[in-house]
Amino acid sequence: MNRRQSERILGQVLSLPTAPFAEHHVLDYIRSFVAARSTVTARTDAAGNILVHYQHGRQRVPRPICLAAHTDHPGFVAQRMLSSKKLQALWRGGVRPQYFPGSRVRFFSEGEWVRGRITSIGTTGRGPRTTVKNAVIDVPARVAPDSPGMWDLPEPAVRNKRIYARAIDDLAGVAAMLACIHDIDARRQRGQAYFLFTRAEEVGFVGAMAACKAKTIPKRCVVIAIETSSQRPHARMGDGPILRVGDKSSMFTPSATAFAGAVAEDLAQKKKRFTYQRKLMDGGTCESSAYCALGYDATGICVALGNYHNMNVTSKRIGAEYIDLDDFARLAEWFVALVETRRRYNGQDPTLSRKLETLQREFNPLLRKTARP
Repeated sequence: MNRRQSERILGQVLSLPTAPFAEHHVLDYIRSFVAARSTVTARTDAAGNILVHYQHGRQRVPRPICLAAHTDHPGFVAQRMLSSKKLQALWRGGVRPQYFPGSRVRFFSEGEWVRGRITSIGTTGRGPRTTVKNAVIDVPARVAPDSPGMWDLPEPAVRNKRIYARAIDDLAGVAAMLACIHDIDARRQRGQAYFLFTRAEEVGFVGAMAACKAKTIPKRCVVIAIETSSQRPHARMGDGPILRVGDKSSMFTPSATAFAGAVAEDLAQKKKRFTYQRKLMDGGTCESSAYCALGYDATGICVALGNYHNMNVTSKRIGAEYIDLDDFARLAEWFVALVETRRRYNGQDPTLSRKLETLQREFNPLLRKTARP
């Protein structure tokens, strides 16, 4: 994989404005990206999710993979101007209320950024369950209704092998999938795979659930949801992308997790610099739980994220999210390997099955010999 090219895609995607139900700038970028490549096609379902299909060669894969990432990030959506310089906006996503008062924000309105400062917020719930629902923002100019709003943080920047940006969750996952599409299209590798770009994950993965219920994802697929997940003491940034065995709500399909792990082991044998981790990332719930609950074999892969949802817990202020660029490069390589692997997913864990069969052959005779009626 061309690392310079994949990082260029990452920088472009991280620069795009987005918020739940206002992801159109990211979705337009994806459509344009796919239209320029001959081995992939894209279609948009009734919920606005985009499914990209890669097919080169006539061979049909019985159980193809479907990589999935969401195109939104916690953010604002402009409602209406209360006066010539006061904007009311909805808030959607998980950020604690104490991070809002006085924070600077920006809205992408009619092709331009309009910056402002939060003067007040509306909340619901009590105590630790308090959540922000809306905000009043001082702005220097009119903001068009439905414009996406984000924290007013700098453009993407690389420092010490890490990239910092306004929104990495989950635009980095989107970028890694696009880098994979670019690579397999450029090399015309034989294979078949799907790539799902979902909407409105930050309010409860409603785009992913809509895609399942509309059968946007072919039922025979094994789904691998991609995330950036808050760094944990046992899952450190820079140690490689992470194979998620589960999240806060559920354990994922064991055979799907084993398949993704086997492909990673194959890749590590070929490329000694490739490393990955296998962890339970229980800081929150992700789309993989929804895919499993709605009848798909599914697992998850993520990279460790700093300043999750822009919350800098040290300074108690809004900050840029960040990830390790080596983790990102290995994530994209893993995706390519999942598309190109000669392994075929059949709903079983072949490594575990072989181990169990070996133990049975060795010890079943002894069981029968020593059994007493």
